[in-house]
Amino acid sequence: MSTATAATPTVTRNLKGTDSDRLRRSNKAWLFIAPFGFFYLCFLLGPSLYMFVASFFDTSIVKSGLGNFIGLENYTTLLSSSDFWSAMWHTLQFTLYTVPALVILSFVFAVLANRMQRGQTFWRLAFFTPYILPSAAISLIWVFIFTADTGLWASFQKLLGSDAPAPVLATPNLAMLGVAIATVWWTIGFNFILYLAGLQDIPRELYEAAAIDGATPWQQIRHLTIPLLNRTTTLVILLQIIASLKIFDQVYLMTSGGPGTSTETALVFITKTGFTDYRIGAAAAASFVLFVVILVIALARQLIERAQQKGA
Repeated sequence: MSTATAATPTVTRNLKGTDSDRLRRSNKAWLFIAPFGFFYLCFLLGPSLYMFVASFFDTSIVKSGLGNFIGLENYTTLLSSSDFWSAMWHTLQFTLYTVPALVILSFVFAVLANRMQRGQTFWRLAFFTPYILPSAAISLIWVFIFTADTGLWASFQKLLGSDAPAPVLATPNLAMLGVAIATVWWTIGFNFILYLAGLQDIPRELYEAAAIDGATPWQQIRHLTIPLLNRTTTLVILLQIIASLKIFDQVYLMTSGGPGTSTETALVFITKTGFTDYRIGAAAAASFVLFVVILVIALARQLIERAQQKGA
């Protein structure tokens, strides 16, 4: 009893010391997070809240303050606007062009690179280098490639026997496809790295066992690689859908939404509404609608992932 009684204060002091150490480490952690938290509040959360509030006012650049409260008028006007729905359709069109290509091609290239005994470093660099280039540089490169008569694409068409190559970025039916091709070339490296990292986490013994059982390379990919990369594929699809819905840089720099409005996406529409028409309130309403769409997609992904985990 005396021994237990004597040990109790020591244990208590150790527990108190542990709690104080945890508190000290927690304070240090908050200190390191504080600069990011400050910028997050000032440049992301604060403007987002202002945007939501401004969507209920006739806010404009040409007058100070929020303006007059108009309730849901910005939303009703927006949802009845054919220009807004046209921009949303162009955004969806771009998403349909890019997401399947970016998922499938990056997976195929990652599988091929992972099977190489030599040269993996070169292929990683070759695929990922365009991704680190700024959007302005990428846009200039592809505008030059698609330049009518003198561009690389025109020269290729002439080699195929075409006398009058179609100007890609000046043709309404081709402009969005041209922007999508530039985007796929630019961003495929990010997904390539994600898939390659996932492939290298798969034990080699599984493939060796499958090969001993007589599985062909295609059967190994179908029954081993694809199921084991299911979570990576879900993540890649979500990231690409969100990125495609937020497309702005390439479109604005390559076509400015033209020819006509054939490549005017949601963010281009918001930019023109806010900074060309000076209707900040209407632009804020459009931004919030786009935010809700992206949020719903992100939540749907979480629900799908949880369902898959329960099924497993």
